[in-house]
Amino acid sequence: MPQEGTAQVVRNLPKFDDPNLIIGAEGFSDAGAYRLRDDLLIVQSVDFFPPLVDDPFVFGQIAAANSLSDLYAMGARPVTALNIVGFPDDQLELELLGEILRGGADRVLAAGAVVCGGHTVRDTEIKFGLSVTGVVAPDQLRSNRGARPGDALVLTKALGTGFITTAYKAGRCPEDVFQAACEGMVMLNAAASEAARVCGAHAATDITGFGLAGHAGEMAQASGATLVIQLDRLPLLPGAAELAERGNKTRASASNRRFAESTLRIAGPVDELRLEFAFDAQTSGGLLISVPEDRSQELVRLLHAEGALAAAVVGRVEPAQPGAWVVLEA
Repeated sequence: MPQEGTAQVVRNLPKFDDPNLIIGAEGFSDAGAYRLRDDLLIVQSVDFFPPLVDDPFVFGQIAAANSLSDLYAMGARPVTALNIVGFPDDQLELELLGEILRGGADRVLAAGAVVCGGHTVRDTEIKFGLSVTGVVAPDQLRSNRGARPGDALVLTKALGTGFITTAYKAGRCPEDVFQAACEGMVMLNAAASEAARVCGAHAATDITGFGLAGHAGEMAQASGATLVIQLDRLPLLPGAAELAERGNKTRASASNRRFAESTLRIAGPVDELRLEFAFDAQTSGGLLISVPEDRSQELVRLLHAEGALAAAVVGRVEPAQPGAWVVLEA
């Protein structure tokens, strides 16, 4: 659903008056948080979508990593997962579904969690994802609400999955470019979450369907600050720029840009191609982390040591500017 549609729906939901509900649907946090004990919170999220790759095992891996990412953004340790499946079992062999589930289980195992079960419905197209639950101590909980002026912004994965998967579906993507994108999408954000904790991050969010500008805008609004993104610092997946230049945009790119533009300012002349990457819809993207500026390079070094070689400082947090939650500059 487009970001503006989601915002309208959530805005009209009833409010839950429970002192143990630490984070609910308001504020567009990555997951909900509920207090079980004074020293223990559970963190919950759910996500699922149709295939964006042909290999069912890899699709399962990507969908599971994408679902687990919400917990990592919040600083939680995944504990359990439930499969959510839509599958045309009257048209396709069940072996295909088995491979999807096997891919999902692979990422859940890599996260140190367990699959408890799930639910399957007959659908006209394949859909797969997870409902995930994690745990975190109250003093370790992160959200998108804590970005502070003076912080640096670190992005942990390269951008461009939307351009690449769009080109792949149309048969226009080189195989090595596609494989590099898949490697990034199946990578868990576990190491990024831990590195953020070690470096005292103030806030984080994962970059998925609303694109970098959309999720940065949510963080800015929730934090009461303005996020400045430096386009020339954005890490891009190999080959993504060439595919973007040839017009391989997702349908979400236009809606992401339309929604973001009302609270976004473009500072000075910018590279239009680079600008498109701010709106490209990501699948199983990296974390955008707001961290004290004097620890930002330490965070990048930790991420590189853990294999997140694209991680980079991509901007900064400033006091709120009238009419601009996000500023994009060259």
